[in-house]
Amino acid sequence: LSVISLRKFHECSEPTHQWLLSGFCSPATFTAWCNSHLRKAGTQIENIEEDFRDGLKLMLLLEVISGERLAKPERGKMRVHKISNVNKALDFIASKGVKLVSIGAEEIVDGNAKMTLGMIWTIILRFAIQDISVEETSAKEGLLLWCQRKTAPYKNVNIQNFHISWKDGLGFCALIHRHRPELIDYAKLRKDDPMTNLNTAFDVAEKYLDIPKMLDAEDIISTLRPDEKAVMTYVSCYYHAFSGKQKAETAANRICKVLAVNQENEQLMEDYEKLASDLLEWIRRTIPWLENRMPENTMQAMQQKLEDFRDYRRLHKPPKVQEKCQLEINFNTLQTKLRLSNRPAFMPSEGKMVSDINNAWGNLEGAEKGYEEWLLNEIRRLERLDHLAEKFRQKAAIHEAWTEGKEDMLQKRDYETASLSEIKALLKKHEAFESDLAAHQDRVEQIAAIAQELNELDYYDSPSVNARCQRICDQWDALGALTQKRSEALQRTEKLLETIDQLYLEFAKRAAPFNNWMEGAMEDLQDTFIVHTIEEIQGLSTAHEQFKATLPEADKERQAILGIHNEIAKIVQTYHVNMAGTNPYTTINPQEINTKWDKVRQLVPQRDQALIEEHARQQNNERLRRQFANQANVIGPWIQTKMEEIGRISIEMHGTLEDQLTHLRQYEKSIVNYKPKIDQLEGDHQLIQEALIFDNKHTNYTMEHIRVGWEQLLTTIARTINEIENQILTRDAKGISQDQLNEFRASFNHFDRDHSGTLGAEEFKACLISLGFDIANDAQKRTGIMDAEDFKTCLISMGYNLGENEFSRIMSIVDPNRMGIVTFQAFIDFMSRETADTDTADQVMASFKVLAGDKNYILADELRRELPPDQADYCIARMAPYTGPDAVPGALDYMSFSTALYGESDL
Repeated sequence: LSVISLRKFHECSEPTHQWLLSGFCSPATFTAWCNSHLRKAGTQIENIEEDFRDGLKLMLLLEVISGERLAKPERGKMRVHKISNVNKALDFIASKGVKLVSIGAEEIVDGNAKMTLGMIWTIILRFAIQDISVEETSAKEGLLLWCQRKTAPYKNVNIQNFHISWKDGLGFCALIHRHRPELIDYAKLRKDDPMTNLNTAFDVAEKYLDIPKMLDAEDIISTLRPDEKAVMTYVSCYYHAFSGKQKAETAANRICKVLAVNQENEQLMEDYEKLASDLLEWIRRTIPWLENRMPENTMQAMQQKLEDFRDYRRLHKPPKVQEKCQLEINFNTLQTKLRLSNRPAFMPSEGKMVSDINNAWGNLEGAEKGYEEWLLNEIRRLERLDHLAEKFRQKAAIHEAWTEGKEDMLQKRDYETASLSEIKALLKKHEAFESDLAAHQDRVEQIAAIAQELNELDYYDSPSVNARCQRICDQWDALGALTQKRSEALQRTEKLLETIDQLYLEFAKRAAPFNNWMEGAMEDLQDTFIVHTIEEIQGLSTAHEQFKATLPEADKERQAILGIHNEIAKIVQTYHVNMAGTNPYTTINPQEINTKWDKVRQLVPQRDQALIEEHARQQNNERLRRQFANQANVIGPWIQTKMEEIGRISIEMHGTLEDQLTHLRQYEKSIVNYKPKIDQLEGDHQLIQEALIFDNKHTNYTMEHIRVGWEQLLTTIARTINEIENQILTRDAKGISQDQLNEFRASFNHFDRDHSGTLGAEEFKACLISLGFDIANDAQKRTGIMDAEDFKTCLISMGYNLGENEFSRIMSIVDPNRMGIVTFQAFIDFMSRETADTDTADQVMASFKVLAGDKNYILADELRRELPPDQADYCIARMAPYTGPDAVPGALDYMSFSTALYGESDL
């Protein structure tokens, strides 16, 4: 692959992983595509998910489509053989530069449908679609462009994609008619009859073009969006079927490429001229605005000027900065493209050079800097006049907001009905207010000082400032007097309530823990318990008896707490205290204590009965545990023993394969006869589950362990029998003697030292050598490198006439580090570089000669037939008439036109 081809292929193949996650089309398309190649080798597949699992047909498919031989496949039927074959196929695909994403041999062998279809799609991309390239586009885009060009003359065909553009069938018919018009009468086709169109194209392609039916007409019509990848696969077969007619198209592509470059350069020149003119005109209009220094009389007007300037910096200038940068980028890009395409350099109009634009831009920024400095100075000047007045208003407003409602608050008599805690809270709050009042003293003084300064400066609104300042001072004096009066009243009330508060506090200290004890006791007595053993229920019963022993002492504490409450009531009645509420330290009252105590007394016997019932249930659960464990401890070891015996049978070689098969089937029958004991154990397990028993200390076996072991035992004996049957089939089909089978098995067992039934990489290599395989004579393929002499010989064999100097030059390219070796990648890079195609005037003339049928002139109809309409008109408008002796009417001189494309001209 060339570097360009690899790049295009990866662009097409890397989304395959995402496609795997999102789903596939029907496998029928890929199955038909595979069979179209496999039938060349005399075989086919029926189920794409199953028939590639052993890797044999997958390797055969790759050999057919690539024309290369892959490594010798493994013929064994074991999983390791299948994985080995699939890995050989995947390694071959990877060696072709394909990046396989999330596709592994294990998934293919396991019949993973998504991974299998993803692998086939990767193969289709690499070997059927990748090499499709039109104007150096990617494979998909190249195939789409090829379809568009081939169907362009058909006005009722519009190919824009690989799904809905093909639903009416006319696209397929147009491709066939364009290359083989004798196969389809295109004029009789109707766009409103897609079924006929599709079946006509599919039948003709299968009969005359050897393209199998990969799509179903009914599916395409009934599906809103036909599968893109299925359509791409089928259309790529059309491309390869008609690839023999690509010579003229290739020539046309070269001409289109050259003309497109010329047209693109002309457009870039026009774009530069227009962008430069617009930018210079904007600079010319903007500089006078920035140079205007006419001041405004008000702060608002100057701020508007500043806002306009900010809009200019934030909104108007940034796009122009981008335009200037883009202008320089476009100029450099244009000059580079002209130089690379052998065109003369571009010279802008006078006054529009990049340097001219940079000079104008510098003038703009100079004016901008002076304008900003002027604006800021003017604004500072106007700010001085308004600053003091605004400062006064702000401070006065803050003070007035703070004093609002303060006089009403200081005149409240809320302390007369307050509790002691509320009195203390009011005192703390009042102390905080006094601190706040002192802190605001400084602000009042500042307000007065600012008012004085405004008067001295003859501020125009001084009367309103003075009146507001006087109101603030008068209010401040009134607040001071009210604060002192409220402080004295709060202190008197506090002393009166402190005595009662002490009793409240004592009640709260003793009632709270007793209340918590009762609530905890009720919670414990009503708490539902879950136990799983007799020991656990016995522990709960012991704890309950200990709790009942504490009840007499608790009753004494209850009576003492109620006595404190009675003493509080007596004091309140004696001194006529106005109590505003209940005990501030607790919400607990005597009625609540008595109610909870009665509840505790009721719950004790209920708890006794619940513990007795649970003790009986746990005794029954213990009986069920022992019953299950007695059976499980017998069945579990029996299953393990049988598994080990089957393992030994599978690797020993006693008698013929038929004898081994007979022995295994008898062994299988004896295992099946053990099933009633498993069923009996299932019944005991059901009883345990119904009793909600979750553990069993009498056995390490669970029912799940027994089930899994039993299923593995049945699976193992069935798989072992199947392996013997497959060995018999292999022996009979390939003519392998019993001795040879024994030799293979003996070698395998010898190297399977851990008796796992599998071989590691090194074990497998040793096993092959022991069977006589020579695997050590393909070193160069494995290393992927050539030494210097091998590389030189390879070049000479390909037609290079190499002297020592020439060979040294080539070696310096492919071996820049002078290691004396050439990697495979370096060799490919060198060959790609040597054979890369470039555009020259001679090649363009040769391409036109192909389109003209080897004539020295070309006709307008020939150009319109092979080139897109816009480029055909471009050539006709610029080609001079041909004046040679063999000229005919309408002949055009393509030779002078081709030469002019690479010279200094107005094309």
